[in-house]
Order: sequence, then structure tokens, then C-alpha cells
Amino acid sequence: MTGPRARATVSPVRFTVSRELDEQSEVGELFIRSLIRSQLRLALVVAAGFGAIVLGVLLLVLLLPGSYAVALWTVPLPWLLLGLGIYPVLLVCAGLYNRAAARNERKFRELISESDR
Repeated sequence: MTGPRARATVSPVRFTVSRELDEQSEVGELFIRSLIRSQLRLALVVAAGFGAIVLGVLLLVLLLPGSYAVALWTVPLPWLLLGLGIYPVLLVCAGLYNRAAARNERKFRELISESDR
């Protein structure tokens, strides 16, 4: 090496969220934990809401003792409420949960793509 020394160009190291996630660093783990916490919070809220609705139907049946006298197709009204009335509520809760979970994941992906720019 007899030539003059050349200066090496130092390119700034750019840390992106996707790189942090790939390398499983503390920052990447923080982002993942944040996503998991938001999904868990959503699941608990939806489960609590559904439980409150089921409990409300149960209390309605218990507080109206005359409802057993009402029957459709020889099936008492409380059985119809608990059997057929809950399934549409369950489907609505599942649809709302699915939409909100997809929104949480979309926001997470947008956060990652914004930081990669």
C-alpha cells in the first residue's frame, strides 16, 4: 500500500422499525408488545360487551317470571331469547371485533411503512 490514503465516506446508519423488528431488538419488541396490548384490550372490551348483553338477557328472563307463559311453537320465550336471540348478537360482536382488529393491524403496518421512508 504505497498510495495515498483515501477517505472513506461514512453513510449515516438509518434505523427503521422494520429493521428493528427483523433484528428483534428492544425497540422492535416494544412495537410488537404495543400491538399485542391493543389487540388484547380490544378482545377484552368485546368479550365484556358480549357478556353484558348475555347477562342482560338472563336478568330480563329472571325478572319477568310471566315470560315463561309466552310460547312460540311450544317453545317458551326465554328459551327463544337465549337460543335464537344471542346468535345474531354474537355475529355482530365477531364482525365488530374483526373489523377493529384489522384496523389495529393496518395502523401498525402504516407505522412501520412511515418510519421506513
